[in-house]
Amino acid sequence: MFKLYLIKDYQRLKEEENNPALLQWQAKRFLTKANYTIHTDAIQAKLKHLGYRRAKEVLVYAQEADMLNVVVFGCTAKEWEQQNPQLAKKRMNIRETASIAQLLVLANLETINAELIKRDIPRAERFRTLLKVAEEQMKTLQERDIEHQFRRQFPENDVGKLLE
Repeated sequence: MFKLYLIKDYQRLKEEENNPALLQWQAKRFLTKANYTIHTDAIQAKLKHLGYRRAKEVLVYAQEADMLNVVVFGCTAKEWEQQNPQLAKKRMNIRETASIAQLLVLANLETINAELIKRDIPRAERFRTLLKVAEEQMKTLQERDIEHQFRRQFPENDVGKLLE
């Protein structure tokens, strides 16, 4: 019985390994996670300076992430989950369903927001600045059809190679 389970699980893993959609998702997720560290490091430095306790720190991280979600996607993570219950049941989140253009803009905004946080720019002013930047960047990326260029440059079968 164990042998059968082992064989079945091996087959499942091989199928997942060769699944283009999964490879694309992994590449997108890797890029998003890598850039997110820049953003969280800036928040962490600010929180240490302010002397916040751990519970409040978690809330601040969530607020900053949600601000970026609203700027890029037009809704918070919680709102997205309510609007997309089937995807939420699969343990997917708003950023995992993002387009290439949205991920690029999000990565750029995380870096910009990190710099604005370091400069003690108030949240409302950061929001306005980030919204303007996001609109400009999305317009440029859409005009240049970045989605199509990305897929042509990195066909789905090759997207996983980005991680190597």
